[in-house]
Amino acid sequence: MASVHLPRSLVTLFPDPPPRQLELDAATVLELVEQLEERWPGVRDRLCQPGPAFREHINVFIDGERVGIDARLSATSVVHFIPAVAGG
Repeated sequence: MASVHLPRSLVTLFPDPPPRQLELDAATVLELVEQLEERWPGVRDRLCQPGPAFREHINVFIDGERVGIDARLSATSVVHFIPAVAGG
């Protein structure tokens, strides 16, 4: 199962928030997002734009490497969803 890490800025948007770290069995990042959506409706809209593709401000890393939505996962993958940070 892939280890999935979600940002605090995402989980605090939901009344029954997902944990910040969980284990999911998925073959691709897109499948992982769909599993999150099944458990917490609305998560997909926060992560993805229509297409499917990630929103511009969402970066996804598997084992430290930035990936796209079609990236394959292994049983030992560590997935981080990281929102961009803006400042001035």
